[in-house]
Amino acid sequence: MNPLIGTYECKVDAKGRLMLPAAMKKQLLPALQNGFVLKRAVFQPCLELYPMSEWQVLMSKVNKLNRFKKKNNDFIRRFTAGLKMVEVDAAGRLLIPKDLVAFSGIKKDIVVASAINIIEIWDKDKYEKAIDDATGDFADLAEEVMGQDDDDGIS
Repeated sequence: MNPLIGTYECKVDAKGRLMLPAAMKKQLLPALQNGFVLKRAVFQPCLELYPMSEWQVLMSKVNKLNRFKKKNNDFIRRFTAGLKMVEVDAAGRLLIPKDLVAFSGIKKDIVVASAINIIEIWDKDKYEKAIDDATGDFADLAEEVMGQDDDDGIS
């Protein structure tokens, strides 16, 4: 799957349905028929939407963990807590289950943001705060993560 691109402001209705932005839906066309997995994010108060093909790649890595180690079992349980299989309906809407709405604090205004091969779904105020909080440290973070002197061709 090609990397996803874009950040979009949207609204959720009273039932928790999100109308996917047309530009995002177009990028997801190949994945629409296979469905998605929606889960709690590990590090942020947002949701992560995985196209099924991306979810299967991730699960093949998780499945290699030794289940006879308590920390691995604990990780798997917490990582998969609350995850749901979801589909985009004929109208282009995605239903966010109530427990995931509660976890992420989603109200009405949301942000749908690409994160390479998945989509993050945020309450708009929480998204803006997360971006603002990271602004001061981003230069240092970018240098640490991307500024290695290796031969991978990234510049």
